[in-house]
Amino acid sequence: MENALSLKHWGAPPKDGMGTVGKCVAVHCGWGRVLFGQTFDKSDILAAQLMEEEAGQRDLAIYVREPHVLLSMAPQTLFMDPSHSFRLNLKELPASAKAVESTMFTVRPAEAKDEAAVNRIYTSRGMVSLQDGYLGDMDNRQCVTVLVAEADQTGEVLGVVMGIDHSIAFDDPEEGSSLWALAVDGQAAVPAVGIGLVTSLADHFRMAGRAFMDLSVLHDNAEAIKLYEKMGFERVPVYTVKKKNPINESLFIGPQRAENLNIYAKIIIDEARRRGISVEIEDAEAGLFLLTLGGRSISCRESLSELTSAVAMSRCDDKSLTHRILSKVDIKVPAQATLRTRDDVRGFLDTYGRIVIKPARGEQGHGVFVDLCSEDEAIKAFDEVRDQCDHVIGEEFVNGRDLRIIVIGDDVAAAAVRRPPRVTGDGQHSIQELIQRLSRRRAAATGGESRIPIDDETRRCIQAQGYGMNTILGDGVVLEVRKTANLHCGGTIHDVTDELHPDLRAAAIKARQVLQIPVVGFDFMVPRVDGPDYRVIEANERPGLANHEPQPTAEKFIDFLFPETRKELVNQPGGKRGATP
Repeated sequence: MENALSLKHWGAPPKDGMGTVGKCVAVHCGWGRVLFGQTFDKSDILAAQLMEEEAGQRDLAIYVREPHVLLSMAPQTLFMDPSHSFRLNLKELPASAKAVESTMFTVRPAEAKDEAAVNRIYTSRGMVSLQDGYLGDMDNRQCVTVLVAEADQTGEVLGVVMGIDHSIAFDDPEEGSSLWALAVDGQAAVPAVGIGLVTSLADHFRMAGRAFMDLSVLHDNAEAIKLYEKMGFERVPVYTVKKKNPINESLFIGPQRAENLNIYAKIIIDEARRRGISVEIEDAEAGLFLLTLGGRSISCRESLSELTSAVAMSRCDDKSLTHRILSKVDIKVPAQATLRTRDDVRGFLDTYGRIVIKPARGEQGHGVFVDLCSEDEAIKAFDEVRDQCDHVIGEEFVNGRDLRIIVIGDDVAAAAVRRPPRVTGDGQHSIQELIQRLSRRRAAATGGESRIPIDDETRRCIQAQGYGMNTILGDGVVLEVRKTANLHCGGTIHDVTDELHPDLRAAAIKARQVLQIPVVGFDFMVPRVDGPDYRVIEANERPGLANHEPQPTAEKFIDFLFPETRKELVNQPGGKRGATP
């Protein structure tokens, strides 16, 4: 009842000392075991099973009859999960909980080929990944069901949910079932994926003759609780006990002070704390903090540390300077010019036909106008940017895929294609309404960092495709609502690190060395990520390390700052451990 979404069959209890069906039942779910408390006669036996949790897994005991007694067996190691349990009556299934067909995605049983996509979604939601080969071995797990939601147009996996059939697992006299490990891709542009998975799973168990379906949700997840109650779920007095481990840490350490950190600072701070590195928050709003280990301290502003010199930072801060430095060492860059007058704009547009106008300094895509083709729109963009800054840049528009490469030291830590935000029509809502709904989902998935602004650039992009903000977009029609792919403007990030061509990897590392900056994010435009052609658009001295799952960007950043805490060192015989691994 770890909720974030999939559906496939959970298998019979393991035959490795876990007991037979109907007694001491534990169902392996790929990310850990679900131990059914009602099948254990004694609390000490159940406690012993929880204590045998494998490293990197998340076991839990559900339907614990006497949780206070179970906790007393190992009070320093076990804790009660701060989640509420909810039950859906499948015998009298309300209309709001019945499976509905979508024209945008299809819910189907998960297959072995879906495992990488499922794990990407789990990782992005901070959940434990499935063990290798779990989905390929589902025939041996008849009590487990795993469902995925697949986008009809692209075939992408949008979400996943698991379910356990209690009757198959242990001949449950109550004929129950439960929902687990629900997760939806935070970058999915398609609405109602979670609802589709939950209702499909409920319908699956209803058709199998089950009486109810239970799930659990964190007590403070008001939005999810409201949704479940609207679907007909009712709260029930069912309790879950888990083992204290680094994965569960946020659930048992108690209320933390409100630090109000953004996700880019938090991901680094969380990794530092896991390693026993002291963290002092200097200014949460600005993302400023001090990391200390032993007698050594390093000041950071998100991924920008004091190891980056002021001169190196200035090389990246001024886009025209970055362009000049890289072009001198044969790093491929687009044509660029300083625009001082409208005549400069006209001349640059005449030369290149399709151009970009942007401020020489800035970040997060603010003030950037992409793919300008007409004199009127180019002049308008120039005037707007000039009102914001003194130095306006004109740049040759380069068609292709927007690729972000993060380099830490002399290693590529992550590479990801960034896609502009796009909405999918349903034949009922206007484009503006679709943007607002998608923007809310993007904000919820990124801690408020990603929203789609409804501004002149968004309107221009939509109008260029023959639509208006009030147009009702046809069912299934996909519309790109901005040209820029920045996360802060609603763009999405898709990992391609393993696909990166060696020439792109080499260019990024060379560019970092030339700029003499230790940590940097480069924006490339490429025809394809597995090909050698590219243009470097700009460099970011403070790249966001969040949303690059499954790449461990924060781990690599802390490795760079405090190399003595690297896992391969602390796990050596005699090595010193900074924190619990």
